[in-house]
Amino acid sequence: MNTTQPKAGQYTRQEIFSQPEAWQGVLDVFDAQRTQVSALLAQGPFDQVIFTGCGSTYYLSIAAAAVLQRVRDVAALGLPASEVWLNPAALPPARRTLLVAVSRSGETTETLRACEHFRQSDRGAILTLSCFPERSLTTLGDLNLVFPSIREESVAQTRAFSGLYLATLALAAHWQDDADLLAELRRLPAVLAPLLDRYAAPLEKLGRDLSIDRFYFLGSSIRYGLACELSLKMKEMTLSHSEPFHFMEFRHGPKSMITPDALVVALLSDERRADDRAVVADMRKLGARTLTIGSADADVSLGSELGEVARSVLDLPFGQIVALSRSLAKGLNPDHPENLDAVVVLG
Repeated sequence: MNTTQPKAGQYTRQEIFSQPEAWQGVLDVFDAQRTQVSALLAQGPFDQVIFTGCGSTYYLSIAAAAVLQRVRDVAALGLPASEVWLNPAALPPARRTLLVAVSRSGETTETLRACEHFRQSDRGAILTLSCFPERSLTTLGDLNLVFPSIREESVAQTRAFSGLYLATLALAAHWQDDADLLAELRRLPAVLAPLLDRYAAPLEKLGRDLSIDRFYFLGSSIRYGLACELSLKMKEMTLSHSEPFHFMEFRHGPKSMITPDALVVALLSDERRADDRAVVADMRKLGARTLTIGSADADVSLGSELGEVARSVLDLPFGQIVALSRSLAKGLNPDHPENLDAVVVLG
């Protein structure tokens, strides 16, 4: 009988670096279910879309809502599942709503109760996105999409987050019948693989630099929710001070926390590149270290072959690598962060 314990971070590392294959699995499932997705959307027209989840999937909901508004031009909002459940007034009034409930485990109590409450209100239809079949959430939607390729052993989400976010991008592209965006999404696995090979070592070295004592993740528009998620990864895996901000908001008070031991991680947008880079330059003048992730001229250069929406998914693995490396350098186990469980189940 093999009683060998897995090395610290073994699962998280595998889950981060398997994202090209895992993303392909997400796209395959979505393509196989496109007829069912079309049938669900035909239950509209929907006046608004509410994305909901808890923790990481709440931040995913913020990003997904921003993308859907951009691609489909439909009112969309990301809310914590607890607000949908306990504070129904948080939902803007509308004649018909699509609720998109996202949960890695499919068993998070607040998300289940949000779906149940929404169903009782008879306000529209429910789409669920999760990773495990035959879980409670997969019984609650008008359509339940399950993506087994992004299941995880680790507590902190990495490929589950990026894969579920990718699924929401596919939903937006399919709803808009945007063939170009769908084609770009299908290219993502092949684009990511060589980037991981190129940037893993320098990012791991950065993560091992324990002279850094605080992290700030900047992202605007569709990238704000992604900045929130990467900041959460740094907190969960490394027990470090970490906060997310919109680029321009960082000048309004938070920059007072900048020291030479701060790292500012900037998720750059092509569309607002000059403004984003101006903020980064200001923080460097104040003494901060910086890491830029974006297109051709960033520290982590994702290239310019993909558009703004599709390329946003590529931001995620590189922030995850820094957090993994820092966690191990501090002698922690990122597979099982302090005081956290993989799923929150309320009594």
